[in-house]
Parts: sequence; C-alpha cells; structure tokens
Amino acid sequence: MPQDILRGLYNPGMTTQPKKRRRTERPLIHHRLIEQRLTEQRNAASRNLDGMTAVEIVRLMNREDRKVAVGVGREIPAIARAVDAIVSGMRKGGRLIYVGAGSSGRMGVLDAAECPPTFGTSPKLVQALIAGGRRAITRAVEGAEDSARNGERDLRAKKLTRNDVVVGIAASGTTPYVLGALKFAQKRCATTVAVTSNLRMPVGRLAKIVIAPEVGPEVLTGSTRLKAGTSQKMVLNMLSTAVLARLGHVYENLMIDMMLTNEKLSERALRILAEASGKRVSSAEHALRQAGHDMRMALVMLKRGIGAAEAAKRLQAVRGDLRKALEA
Repeated sequence: MPQDILRGLYNPGMTTQPKKRRRTERPLIHHRLIEQRLTEQRNAASRNLDGMTAVEIVRLMNREDRKVAVGVGREIPAIARAVDAIVSGMRKGGRLIYVGAGSSGRMGVLDAAECPPTFGTSPKLVQALIAGGRRAITRAVEGAEDSARNGERDLRAKKLTRNDVVVGIAASGTTPYVLGALKFAQKRCATTVAVTSNLRMPVGRLAKIVIAPEVGPEVLTGSTRLKAGTSQKMVLNMLSTAVLARLGHVYENLMIDMMLTNEKLSERALRILAEASGKRVSSAEHALRQAGHDMRMALVMLKRGIGAAEAAKRLQAVRGDLRKALEA
C-alpha cells in the first residue's frame, strides 16, 4: 500500500500506550459481556482443529465462510441506510470516518486507502482512525484498544462536524477505543454507524445505524480476523463503492475517476475509454493525452466528437456531472 495514500488516513500521533490493566482488575460486567459474544463461543465443527489434515481444515473454513455472505445479505437494509446517510452528509461537505482497533481498524484503513486511487477522491473524504496509530497497521500495539479516551481524542483531532459520518468497526461490539469515538461523535451530532458481529453489545446502543452480520463462532475460537473480518470487508466494500457511485465517481460500471499511477492503470484507462465510447484504443489514447490524462474530459471528447477546451467547458457548466455533460 503506497505510503502517500496512507498519509492522512490514520492517526500517527498516537504513540503512547495506555497503562496495562491486570485481568483481575476488569469489572465483572466485562466478563459477562465476553460470555455473551457469539464470536467468543466455540465452533463445534472445529473442536478437532489441531488434529485435522490440511485439506480438512481448509474445507471446513471454506464451508464456514459461506455463512458470511448470507449474514451480510440480511443486513442490506441497514447498509443501504448507511449509504444514504453518508451520501447526504458528503453532499453537504461531510466526510466518512472509520474508527477501529486491531483487525477491525485495519479494515477501515484499507478501505479508506483504496478510495483515492479507485475513485479519484481526496484522501480527506474517506479517512480511518486505528487504535495505536501508524504502528498498529502492521503489528499489534499492546493495550491500544482499551482506551475510550484515546478514541475520543483522536476523533476530536479530526474537527468533526454534524455532516460527517463516523463508522465504528468492532467485531466484539465492546472495544473501548471505538465506544469512546462513537460517544464523542454523538455529542457533535455526527451520524454514527456500527459494524459489528455481536448485535446486543454496547456499540449497537451507541450507533444510529447498526450493521451486524451474524456469521457464527469462528473456526479458531475468538479469532475475529476470520469470518467477522471477512464480513467487515464486505460491508465496507459496499459502503464506499455505493456511496461514491451515487456521488458520480463511476460511469456505468467503469472507474472513470481512477488515478493513473502506473502502466497497468494507464492501460486500463484506455480500455475503459474505448469501451465506454465505442472508439478505437488509439483514439482513446489521443483523447486522453489531449485531456491531460483526465478521463472524464477524454470521454466527453470521444463521445461528443469535440476538443479538450469544449469538453472542459461542458463539464464546468454542469459541475463535473459526466452524464449531464454527455447529454448537453
């Protein structure tokens, strides 16, 4: 993942770790919550995991993974509500901010990092906070997720507004860092969304919109990087893709705003323009060069048979709305 894309997506200032607390110091209610988490229960089908052959393990995991898409499918109404809320906020100048810890936080960082190259958006539009900051992207940061105060602090630094949407990602549903961020978002009247694998947990009570795919106990008990993590990736894919498609960052099902940062993507851009316009690749290459590598402008040139200057005027007149520019 390029470092320039990662810059600004997470909270590099989080360098100190909260003081470790002994397990015996944790309140009894915390242990009761753990007992209630579906993700902490044992999967009967994998009790003999350490005695299985390689093919038996991967076959079992594949069978369990089939439950993920079904679980996410049941959450489509909630996911669609979240998409509408994010689109509404962004049209008023708001942002999408993911907040998470550990594997959940890394899912948020990954999705935020992919938006600029895929949709040509500013890194400020979709951002991510991860407990522990930059170091937590590639390694575990001891105790980072246990501080609700740090969640609030990191989100406060983003200068949150009522037009922003904060998506708290917590498979367990109890991560203090995420809970602290969501509580702060509530105070600032920002829309809150929870993505979790445990519905009846604190994170669900703090969010306006709750997305809770039920995927069942993990093959490796408590390892939520597995099915829970896969469900998170699917949900975040849906959120960012649907939001930015609704905001006009795709044409038909083509990445019309993608960043041309390498040879592979430059070749893809030519194929996209040729496919969308019905012209030869050589014509697409000429138009893209004349348009200064602006794919929107190049497509208007190709489909309307006009020069770069006229295409630029058409796009400016409709505030960049590609379909309107092509119809004008």
